[in-house]
Amino acid sequence: MPAEAGSLVVALASVGLADVPRVGGKNASLGELIRHLSAAGVRVVGGFATTVAAYRDFIAANDLGPEIARTFERRAAQALSLAVTGRRIRQSILRAELSDALAAAVLRAYRELRASAGGRLVAVAVRSSATAEDLPDASFAGQQETFLNVRGEAALLDACRRCFASLYTDRAISYRDNHGIDQLKVALSVGVQPMVRSDRGAAGVMFSIDTETGFPGVVVIDGSFGLGETVVQGSVDPDSYRVFKPLLADERLRPVIERRRGRKQHKLVYGRSASAGTRLVKTSRKEREAYVLETQEILELARWAVKIESHYGRPMDIEWAKDGRTGELFVLQARPETVQTQRATAALKTYEVKNKGRQLVSGVAVGDGVGTGRVCRLKNAKSIARFEPGSILVTSITDPDWVPIMKRAAGIVTDHGGRTSHAAIVSRELGLPAIVGTGSATRVLRDGQAVTVSCAEGNVGAVYAGIADVTERNIDIAAIPATHT
Repeated sequence: MPAEAGSLVVALASVGLADVPRVGGKNASLGELIRHLSAAGVRVVGGFATTVAAYRDFIAANDLGPEIARTFERRAAQALSLAVTGRRIRQSILRAELSDALAAAVLRAYRELRASAGGRLVAVAVRSSATAEDLPDASFAGQQETFLNVRGEAALLDACRRCFASLYTDRAISYRDNHGIDQLKVALSVGVQPMVRSDRGAAGVMFSIDTETGFPGVVVIDGSFGLGETVVQGSVDPDSYRVFKPLLADERLRPVIERRRGRKQHKLVYGRSASAGTRLVKTSRKEREAYVLETQEILELARWAVKIESHYGRPMDIEWAKDGRTGELFVLQARPETVQTQRATAALKTYEVKNKGRQLVSGVAVGDGVGTGRVCRLKNAKSIARFEPGSILVTSITDPDWVPIMKRAAGIVTDHGGRTSHAAIVSRELGLPAIVGTGSATRVLRDGQAVTVSCAEGNVGAVYAGIADVTERNIDIAAIPATHT
């Protein structure tokens, strides 16, 4: 497949990190993995991507540029709200058509995928990759959309159009505003890859650094049965593993230092209809009582994480999947870890919690801080008007739409999720104490109830009744005398 600068579609294997302006951060990173780590044994799914030139072609072919500019001008003049701005632009994009040249290029690449699969219908994952996504100092990942189990040519073209439209979700517009990114200069690349049959296997997320302490000597792996969106979104309580990196080089050793079995309440699988889509189903008792990964699979993923980290030269956040038909593991994407690597190392903050009330719920502690306030239970992010700044957000799960509310919270408590879920990642970025995977917070905690959210007492976080006495202590690490032995 040609990879000239003016190409509308390129093979993922033909791009790398230098191509971020051309195919966005996500697709450039996928290409980098394929080109440089496949030979080292890291299994990455290939595929193709539309380029920024393709997005510009789509906008120009439908004369959308002036309309988008006018809409943002009206928003700047406070004539339009964020919600109306985003909705108008998305509707215009969804009514538009891909140019003949772009549609032909996409379908030609898709037919090549089918040919390589013996001519059978290929289910694909269609992912958005924005040119301003995954900035090195902030991740707030998931600003644009992903569509799984897309089948057939018409469905693929529609998914591409929906990816283009997702460049203008409310959360994406807000994200760019907060980071000073020009709304008219962003563009989007669409990545298309054959689906890994993790609907019959498992999937999840791993970090090449301890997500809570920043300790660089471990790989943290979360996983659950089915497609990985449940782990990313935090809608399940996943299995969790920790692997000690320094011993991974010795094939005789099995340095898995922690295994924690999650509840894994449900899984995301393919939809029943031939037209594609996904559906959520309950896991069986056997699945809930089993671990999703065998020891050798844990070690293989951890070794891949070390190789990827070594290549990029920094800790990484990696999505993985296990094909239930073949048993093979795959890396789906990798991006820089953005919390621990940005944390100041010269100071240490500790908390002591005294005179606390009875424990109401507990779960996985995210961070090591303490928050106090009154409970505000919300079912969805549209209820932002109900949320008073400084409240404790209590909900089932979060996704990127919740970020504006999370920024106003003193603490976050969720029913579901693990250390690599959206709620956990964003809470770390915001420096908020969060307790995820409580299983019962939305049932037990009452609106308006005064509580203390404590993540300062170890890996298990707890919510206590009432406002406890909290003592905060800042320690200047540089001022600590050297130890003499």
